Amino acid sequence: MSAGGTNAGGMGRPEAERGRPGAVRTALEGLTTRGRSFLAAGIAAAVCAYVLGQSDLLRVGLLLSALPLICATVLYRTRYRVAGSRRLSPARVPAGSEARVHLRIDNVSRLPTGLLMLQDQVPYVLGPRPRFVLDRVEPGGRREVSYRVRSDLRGRYPLGPLQLRLTDPFGMCELTRSFSDFDTLTVIPRVEPLATVRFSGEAKGYGDGRQRSLALAGEDDVIPRGYRYGDDLRRVHWRSTARHGELMVRREEQPRRSHCTVLLDTRGVAYAGAGPDSAFEWAVSGTASVLAHMLERGFSVRLLTDDGSALPGGGTDGFSGTGQEGADAAGLMMDTLAVIDHSDGTGLSRAYDVLRGGNEGLLIAFLGDLDEEQATTVARMRRRSGGAVAFVLDPGTWVREATDVPGPGDRHAERLRMLREAGWTALSVPRAASLDDLWRQADRVRSGLAAMSGEALG
Repeated sequence: MSAGGTNAGGMGRPEAERGRPGAVRTALEGLTTRGRSFLAAGIAAAVCAYVLGQSDLLRVGLLLSALPLICATVLYRTRYRVAGSRRLSPARVPAGSEARVHLRIDNVSRLPTGLLMLQDQVPYVLGPRPRFVLDRVEPGGRREVSYRVRSDLRGRYPLGPLQLRLTDPFGMCELTRSFSDFDTLTVIPRVEPLATVRFSGEAKGYGDGRQRSLALAGEDDVIPRGYRYGDDLRRVHWRSTARHGELMVRREEQPRRSHCTVLLDTRGVAYAGAGPDSAFEWAVSGTASVLAHMLERGFSVRLLTDDGSALPGGGTDGFSGTGQEGADAAGLMMDTLAVIDHSDGTGLSRAYDVLRGGNEGLLIAFLGDLDEEQATTVARMRRRSGGAVAFVLDPGTWVREATDVPGPGDRHAERLRMLREAGWTALSVPRAASLDDLWRQADRVRSGLAAMSGEALG
């Protein structure tokens, strides 16, 4: 049973089970408390009737014993079939938001069903297990039910398999049949809307400052395109026109997307506490927010972790592409952040090795607690990027709020100073800080530094 799909499953006894040695035992295991009580009372009455020589009591005992057995046999041999489907809306949801699960049951047999109890298997973190009672489904009929799930913890959670419980009208026997398939609900980190600001090192987007004229590129490097109404006829490329048999014009400007790398520090030693309000969860949520914001602005982005893993990594430069490729890359990065966990590493050297290849545009980092060695490594990353913004979680406030232990405030201030001297726009992140406020503050700090530099040059 897959989302949006339909699988048929026998809710009665499958053909392969006929004559199987365990069939009778399976039917008897489905007896309810009422059915077992009737069976036990009937056997006791029959024994007493034999001992006391009471034929009337024997008839009562046989009736009590036969009723649950007949119900179990009839229910087990029921031949109607049903089909089930599940649909998630949506299949990917931010932490703290609700998703709705739609279930559909179709009776594909020629007989009406009896009482059906529908139950879906869900992890405990998503809420209570949903149960529904369907009185009767006519031949060819269908029933649709739905329930809501919600999680404050990101992750990937399986839903299913779907179970149907059949019961007889007297409540003597209950049999459970399960579908084999299940679906997965992906809970991604919370994404906070960010203001549109402009950091140093950004390009202006498509085409600006990226002109590649014919005089500089040469005749053989021109990439022509088809003529469009309104194009200047002076831009017609006659050699390509003769080759293609239609008017072709020169592309004198090659659009290129600005690049942005978002670095997430996942070292377990760099964070304290656990749970949805922990420092690490704030960093993961901040990373997701920046990735979504930069993609909306038309940037080619990639997600980089402290162990050197980069996503999407599909292109030659490791950055996301455009169009559908960019959308797929965004989904891949969000799915990665949904299940990302602490790494066993203690350093950031692998991430530095990935960045040392050259200028990779804008660099935005979410960092945990840094020692002197790691702060030095991060400072060196600034030389490999056009602009750099660091959000460094203040271990003093996070630890103090979580464990009432004073944090190393002086050491944290020293690490910020090292990064700022290296050219980073480094901000301290206190507990439960708003990323949008810090984002705006980073822009103000950058603008202030640019103004001071201009005055100094003047």
